[in-house]
Amino acid sequence: MKTRRATAYLQPALLLLAMLFAFPFVLYAVQFGQGGLRNALPEPHYIFSDNATANIGIFTHMITGALVTLLVPLQLFPSLRAKAPRWHRWSGRIIIMSALITAVGGLIYIGLRGTIGGTAMNIGFALYGVLILIAATQTVRHARSGRISAHHDWALRLFWLALGSWLYRVHYGLWYLATGGLWSNPQFTGGFDLAQNIGFYVPYLIGVELYLARKRRPVHRHP
Repeated sequence: MKTRRATAYLQPALLLLAMLFAFPFVLYAVQFGQGGLRNALPEPHYIFSDNATANIGIFTHMITGALVTLLVPLQLFPSLRAKAPRWHRWSGRIIIMSALITAVGGLIYIGLRGTIGGTAMNIGFALYGVLILIAATQTVRHARSGRISAHHDWALRLFWLALGSWLYRVHYGLWYLATGGLWSNPQFTGGFDLAQNIGFYVPYLIGVELYLARKRRPVHRHP
């Protein structure tokens, strides 16, 4: 009983903590994205290109991605789902649309411009975008079909994918703090850089799948 009660308090606390830590990144992404769309960045940046479509894709990607990062943790609060189902549904629609725009914007940029890290980063980040598209589509598809358990599973996958851009920066911050930037360079071609091309989302998805597999495992009660 005490364990169940502790879990009920721990989950919302961890979600709120994640939102608090991610909030500076959200503000930065929105500010940078709208500055890029207005061609009003304070100084030249490698992301900006001569291709207007690529610019629209990447800077819109930043703004909508920030919105997803901010809102998606709220969807996992059991109390909000139970007490404010209408809010849960409408905010969910906003998240799904924003996630789709985020993924498509990033994929457009990769296709037209490519990333600074070259082929390896292109592949890793393109796969990330495709997985967001799949997770967002599956989340809403199962919700509309009334398959609530499958909806929750895909929503959990989308949650970790939505935090990916923030986790990418967290990984770099911790790595540079611990090693001073070992195996990393401005061209993003070092050993750590290459690992990070999928390291900011694949390990978390593996963790989700292990958790879901354990949750589905039948409980055998001894007489």
